[in-house]
Amino acid sequence: MMPRTKLLQTLDSKVVEPPPVWLMRQAGRYLPEYRELRARTGSFWTMCMTPELAVEITLQPIRRFGFDAAIIFSDILVVPFALGREVTFEEHIGPKLQRCASVDELVMDAAVWDARLGPVYEAISVVRGKLGRETELLGFAGAPWTLASYMVEGGGSADQKAAKLWGYRDPQGFTRLLDVLERCIAEHLIGQLKAGAGAVQIFDSWAAGLPDRIFEEWVIAPTRRVVEQVRSAVPGAKIIGFPRCATQRGYEKFARETGVDAVSLDTAISMQWALEQLPGNVAIQGNLDPLALVAGGTALDAAVDEILSAMHGRPFIFNLGHGVVPETPVENVSQLVERVRRAR
Repeated sequence: MMPRTKLLQTLDSKVVEPPPVWLMRQAGRYLPEYRELRARTGSFWTMCMTPELAVEITLQPIRRFGFDAAIIFSDILVVPFALGREVTFEEHIGPKLQRCASVDELVMDAAVWDARLGPVYEAISVVRGKLGRETELLGFAGAPWTLASYMVEGGGSADQKAAKLWGYRDPQGFTRLLDVLERCIAEHLIGQLKAGAGAVQIFDSWAAGLPDRIFEEWVIAPTRRVVEQVRSAVPGAKIIGFPRCATQRGYEKFARETGVDAVSLDTAISMQWALEQLPGNVAIQGNLDPLALVAGGTALDAAVDEILSAMHGRPFIFNLGHGVVPETPVENVSQLVERVRRAR
């Protein structure tokens, strides 16, 4: 049997020193090799859905920095695509989707979902074969609430107004949409695990600003059902959840009630609070400010050391509080990895 990677050991609630380190958006626009490939291919969506391109981009930061985990190069909007929504990415604007006004518009056939998502699974299978045994491979998906927000709005939004209004005005219809998304997301996570991912992360990027009851109904309960469906098909599946910018109360309920193995924290959450309030059997991931990574130097060292000191003796995965931003100097990423690796 292959030894457990540092990341999987941490998700088993074991303390690993120094902790495993990977970064959200570690494959992307800050890397010159990515920019060169993007210039040749043109389309972000084409890169996501072309296995050989997704494989190359996934491996780029592993070759350069030696992170403890690779995360497959893809996008959360592959699930709406599987459900029959058209998806495009406009340069300097972001994603655009065919708006969803009724659940009846969506493709409900799991065989179609699997076929449309096949390029992701193919890329995962190839990447797994190219990684060393010490490097974990992560798959991921967007959470039901976040994907519903994109689908109803037709893109990103500052306040998720369209989705919230649907949920308030037609709670039964909106619950049906969340139910369909739960099933498709679970199938996608299962497909990634079966293709070779060692763990998966659920991104709830728009978890902020929801009243307590709505947070329970649209974030916690759907995520819990996704986790249950995944574990029913893949017993023991390791799952990280990221309810980005939730309140402290929201993070605590999420960690206690969804069944995830780890909760990823955004930059506003105190790691000392997390150490004291989050359940000890749930690993913590996070939460360096991406702009501290841009700044580099002594400011970066101090920020890294503060997090490592707070998390010493706790199952912990070093990461950012959000994704790497495009202006990040590559030498600062090397500095971060070296600083974490020296920790004891």
